[in-house]
Formats: sequence, structure tokens, C-alpha cells
Amino acid sequence: MAINVTRVGLAAAASLATASVASAEVLLEIDLTVENQLTITATDGLASASASTGDFTGVYFDNFYSAAGASPSTAPTVGTLTTFNNPADGSPSIFRSFNDPGLNLWDFSSGTITVTAGVQAFTGTATWMLTAAAYDAMLLNNPTGDIYFGADDVSDIGSAPVVGQWVIVPAPSTLGLAALGLGAAMRRRR
Repeated sequence: MAINVTRVGLAAAASLATASVASAEVLLEIDLTVENQLTITATDGLASASASTGDFTGVYFDNFYSAAGASPSTAPTVGTLTTFNNPADGSPSIFRSFNDPGLNLWDFSSGTITVTAGVQAFTGTATWMLTAAAYDAMLLNNPTGDIYFGADDVSDIGSAPVVGQWVIVPAPSTLGLAALGLGAAMRRRR
């Protein structure tokens, strides 16, 4: 009985965690489940606005970080992540301006990159190897936020449209609740 109540509670918590992002299309999923590794995967979500920018600027994950810090140190990566309208060049990069609350994804295609409202925004996946310090900083981040198209730091978001949402999967709150539920279930068994 206690285990079933725990399962129901965890399912309800997971539903609440994902309900907060249901109002906007989730375009990119952030996976931090492998230590010292960041993986970004495109969903089939539709862009909420049409926009274009240079690949050197890219897109900005607003409020990705919850604490001050420097740009993540990463090992070079190869990935297929790009906008749906543009071919991947196989070398996506990430960047953070010093103490900026967001993360910039750039250099994943060549020339001008575009998204079209009502059309799938991104495609593919990319993985970066991180230093332990960069990974630890990402573990403290927010579970979801806006994606600004044509912005590389917070100073650009006033002129860049929001095209959708990014989300961490599985949501950190869901993982925490699952751990608490397992602990409670194990205690009840004793």
C-alpha cells in the first residue's frame, strides 16, 4: 500500500513538473544525467516565431544558470544539432558570457540560420564533454526557460524573439522526488 501511494505521489509530482512548460513548445531537451557531459537533443516542437540570424550569434537559453560563473570549459564535440531549415556543419559550440544567466548555442551551421513559425524548429543532437566545475555549475541550473533566436547573451534578448522553450530531462525536481520516495519506501519496508 505504501509503495502504491509513493508511486502515485511521484507520478503526480512528475505531471506538475512538466505542466509548467506545457504552455510553450519545448524545442530542445537538455540531458545532464551522464557525469561531466551535456547533451542537447531537438524535439519535434514547432517554432512560435519566424526569425533569422548569423550562425556566429546562434540561440540563447535564458536563465539556464542560477548562479554566477564563467563559460563552460568543453571538449570539442561533433553533433548533428541544427535548425530544421539549415544543414548541420558538425561542430556545434556552447558559450557563456562571464556571469551571464544564460547559455549560448552557436556555430552549428554555416551562414544565416532560420526558423519558421509553425514549423519544426530544430533537429539532431549534440554532446559536449565538460570539466567537473562546468558540469557542477549546470547541475544547479533552472529546469526550463525561453529560447531566444539571434542572441548570444542577456543583453541581446530585448531584440530577439522567443521561439520556444528548453527543458532539462529528467527534471531535477522529479529526480529529487523520486529519491525521496525511494528512501521512504525503503524505510517502510524495515
